[in-house]
Amino acid sequence: MSEVQILASVQQFMARQHGHFIGGEMIAAETAERIELVNPATEQVVSSIAMATQNEVAKAVQSADDAFRNAWANTSPYERGLRLNKLADLVELHAEELAQLETLTTGKLIHLARHLEVAQTVVFLRYFAGWATKINGQTMQPSIPSMQGEKYTAYSMRQPVGVVAGIVPWNFSLMIGCWKIGSALTTGCTIVLKPSEFTTLSLLRLAELAIEAGIPAGVINVVTGKGATGQHLINSPLVKKVSFTGSVPTGIAIGQQAMKNDLTRVSLELGGKNAAAILADANLDEILPTLLQATFVHQGQVCAAPERFFIHQSKYDEFVEKLTGAIQQIKIGSPLDESSMFGPLSNKPHFDKVKHYLDLANQNKQVICGGKALQGTGYFVEPTLLKVHGVDDPLFIEETFGPVVDVIAFESDDELIQMMNHSRFGLTASVWTNDLAKALRLIPQIEAGSVWVNMHTFLDPSVPFGGVKALGLGREFSDAFIEDYTELKSVMIRY
Repeated sequence: MSEVQILASVQQFMARQHGHFIGGEMIAAETAERIELVNPATEQVVSSIAMATQNEVAKAVQSADDAFRNAWANTSPYERGLRLNKLADLVELHAEELAQLETLTTGKLIHLARHLEVAQTVVFLRYFAGWATKINGQTMQPSIPSMQGEKYTAYSMRQPVGVVAGIVPWNFSLMIGCWKIGSALTTGCTIVLKPSEFTTLSLLRLAELAIEAGIPAGVINVVTGKGATGQHLINSPLVKKVSFTGSVPTGIAIGQQAMKNDLTRVSLELGGKNAAAILADANLDEILPTLLQATFVHQGQVCAAPERFFIHQSKYDEFVEKLTGAIQQIKIGSPLDESSMFGPLSNKPHFDKVKHYLDLANQNKQVICGGKALQGTGYFVEPTLLKVHGVDDPLFIEETFGPVVDVIAFESDDELIQMMNHSRFGLTASVWTNDLAKALRLIPQIEAGSVWVNMHTFLDPSVPFGGVKALGLGREFSDAFIEDYTELKSVMIRY
């Protein structure tokens, strides 16, 4: 095994006594309480972060509000786009540093951190930058009757809502953090980010790069801590929008709290129990590599990844045999080893959660392959395939957010749709077939925010992304984000 050499700049950054990034600089924490950051592959403490107080959160929000009303408000749309593009340049320049910070704290494979996390962060920042000069209103001709020869005209305009609270999960902290930064800054808002307490370093480093990119102090702030930190942020009267990505229970609680706080705007992108339907005509040898990659990328810790496989009865046995063989060939190893195909789960609480489901599956004799936590150091589990007893099986209903997939057979299209929609979740789904006509007939019946054909999990900034049912509110990307980060103002003129 040959592991990647950790950069000196990464070692130095991890060794810092990190505080919070407020008003364009790293400030020392007010309290001595620290949160240890653990490398999930080795279980060694690699760094620590501060626990923000209510006062520190208030300072960060005030900094963002001051920057919104002064510095960023006086920055032209063209200049906003330039600054975001400059930040993208700096992310590219420091790509290996950021990738290593992600791998050391999330267990993400180094090649995935480089080629997905960091590379796509650049793509999304540039995409958002392009929208900065394209946020427009409309002109209208009212139908108000003229009484004394007067005339009327009207127009609408979009204005930024103000300070955004961005609450970021641990699975793709840099990339998802930049989705929120890009959406906020493009529309003229400012932001206070609260990263996960497990994966904080890459966003703290990004905040420093933002100043180097010429983004004014206070436009991007980062406060660190646990759930209480996020609660302080949501409850601030200066926060005008909350953007949350994370679990369904937490998202529902945040949405309810935001609505109580004078109807604070909220967008929620939550987890999922996503479905993949393999139809009778699918060529299993052809689709298996793509399906396998989409399923087990980052050890299945992807909100869009499939967990429920629906296989046409005629292909069920063949599919189970071939998928089992493919899973057993996956090389599990250190995320810093460039030859590894599968790394650890990202943190101990999540490892315990997934292990609970594996133990349940073993007790019920539902394991087809995998099903065990690896002995030794690190939060490693085997990629796992399970059979289920029906669509009401707890293992088929509850989200594992890990490398655990369930397989069930179907016979008719009607049965397939009924089973796919038998879930309170509706983020993504996929249909695997060479029969385009059948796919096009099935797509409108599938209750999901995104439906792929012969692919799964892939996102593109030009395509809106979000869920239905218990999977959230609002949409990311495309031009759909503009509505969530701006207020629509109507102007009517009599002359």
